[in-house]
Parts: sequence; C-alpha cells; structure tokens
Amino acid sequence: MKSIFKKIIPIEYRIAIRAFKQAAINYGISIASSSYLLSDVFYTLFNRSFRVEHRAVLKGRKEFSEHIKSPVDSSPQLRRNIHRLEKGLIMKPRREVFGEAFIIQTIDLYRSILAVPSISTEEVKWAKDVLSLYFETVGSSEVIDLARKRYEEILDVSETIYKSKFVPYMRSESTLSSVNYESFMALCQQRRSVRWYKSDSIPDELINQALEIARTAPSACNRQPFEFLVLNDKQHAPVIAALPAGTAGFAKQVPCIIVVIGDLSCYPTEADRHVMYIDSALSSMQFMLALETLGLSSCMINWPENKSKELGLYKELSIPLHKRVLMMMSVGYAEPSGMIPYSSKKPLSVLRSSIEKYNS
Repeated sequence: MKSIFKKIIPIEYRIAIRAFKQAAINYGISIASSSYLLSDVFYTLFNRSFRVEHRAVLKGRKEFSEHIKSPVDSSPQLRRNIHRLEKGLIMKPRREVFGEAFIIQTIDLYRSILAVPSISTEEVKWAKDVLSLYFETVGSSEVIDLARKRYEEILDVSETIYKSKFVPYMRSESTLSSVNYESFMALCQQRRSVRWYKSDSIPDELINQALEIARTAPSACNRQPFEFLVLNDKQHAPVIAALPAGTAGFAKQVPCIIVVIGDLSCYPTEADRHVMYIDSALSSMQFMLALETLGLSSCMINWPENKSKELGLYKELSIPLHKRVLMMMSVGYAEPSGMIPYSSKKPLSVLRSSIEKYNS
C-alpha cells in the first residue's frame, strides 16, 4: 500500500500530509499532557506503548511474592533489608534502636534461604554476619527482642570458606587502587563503540573476569536486579545481534553478544521499576571498561521497545515477561582496520548545570 501511495501522490503532497499528521499528533499530546486524567485516556485509547510494561510490572510483583515464599538463587528483599541494617549500623550518631519495621521479616527471609542449597554462600554469609553484628549492637525493644530470639534459634555456627567478616568497615581500611586520573581518563578514551571484529573466538574466562568487575558496581539497596545473558557463540550471536534496530550493517560478524536483562521481580511495588535501568547501566559501564583492560572491545546496542521484535527475542531466548531486555552489547577483538565514529561529546559547560538554570 505504501509503495502505491508513493507512486500516485507527488512528493510535495506526501511531505505536507506527513507534516499535517505530525501536527495533529503534537496537538493531541499537548492536550493529553495537561492533566493526569487526560494522560491516562491518551495511553488507554490512542497509544498502547506502555501495555507490555504494565503487564511486565504486574508479573514482576507476582514473582516477587513467590520469591518471598520460595527463593531460588537469591532473595532480593533479604538483600535490601540487610543493606538497610548496614546503613543503620554506619549512621553517625547511630541510634540505639533501629530496624524495627522490617527486622522480623528479615529473620523470616534469612530462615527461608538457609533451606535453599542454590542460594549463593556469599549472600548467606553476608546476611549472617550483618545480622549478628546488628544484634550485638542494637538496643532492646519488644520487637527486637523477639527477632533476636528467633535469630538465635536458627543461627548457623559452622565454619565457612570465608575468613573475613562481611560487615561494614572504615574507609581507612579500604585497599586503594594505584590508578590515577590520567590513566583512568586514557582508559575511558580508549573505550569506544567498536563494531568490526576479528573472527577469533572469545575465551569465556575473559568474559567472566569482566563480569567480576561488573558485579562490584553500586546498586540501589544492593539488590542487583540484572543479569548478563552471554551468547559467546559465532553461530548464535549474529542472529540475536541482528534483532535490534541499527545493527544491520555489522551484525553478521559479531562473535559474541551479551543481553543485559533487568528483573522486575526484585521489587514489591511499581515505585522502583526504573531502578533496574540505573543499576544495570552502572554495572554495564564497568563491564565494558574491564573488557578494554583484557584486550577486548565492545559496542552498546540500544533495545527500544518494539512489540514484534521483542516477541521474537523472548521466544528465541525463552525469557519470562517479568525479565526485561534493557540493552545488548557486542564483544570481540577489534579489527585494526575497522572504522570507529568520532562521536563528539557534549562539553562540560552543557553537561554541568546549576540550580539557577531552572530558577531563571
């Protein structure tokens, strides 16, 4: 139909029609954006862009409830609660009584992970050490005394493979890096989006080394609501790399593709649904810089929401709906003769703003 439309209508009229259509859309958006009610009507009747997200968030909440009862490989709510206790322990001045609102739930969650062999031993150790320090430190109240009693009933005193305690420590005890500003700037300038790769296979060990760096990235309440799905396969990787828009020219020679997935089941309500984008981006940036130190290059690949492409990807990789594909990365050894866009960056004068900018 579009090809017939182009043949019978002159270019000047087609441009005018497109401009009129866009003007009508802009007018409708202007009206709809004037109130929450009209915005709801707009996205209910005229634009279904958030339809998949709505269902995915609800699926995530359902899965969150299931994780509370039966954790599989991690307990996001326990991770959040333990981190909240850590923050209470480092406060200056520290309150005598804190954590009452969630300490009973925390003990119940800790009890539940002790019965799951697939839970990370590091997660169990961290929870145990922080809880033990908490009860050694916190004062007395009806709620805390009950929680302390329940904790003592389930406390595991067996030896672990870890020699140190996973508890808050002073900044002065940190192991400081020898990397200075100039060398770090050089690494950041070295990292560029590389789209042309050698045919060499990527050792899985190098990917794992970079992921060890990625997992040290900061994360809201330490929930780490993401995973890196690694397709280090020169047959499979190009197929997945071809799905996003913008990869048509180079997807066929991508030796390894990594799909970054956010997990909505880490959140009990809609309020935090955007946090997985922030946390995964922080971790992904560290991952890409780590790749550079290992002699590997990468290219961040956008994944805009497109229902047909998304259905194809989710079917191909068997991803559940509450786990959202956030972005992809191609990884490989850079082809020395491959070209790289210059990609001029915004100057500091534009990136750094002040409160006066928004008060003027």
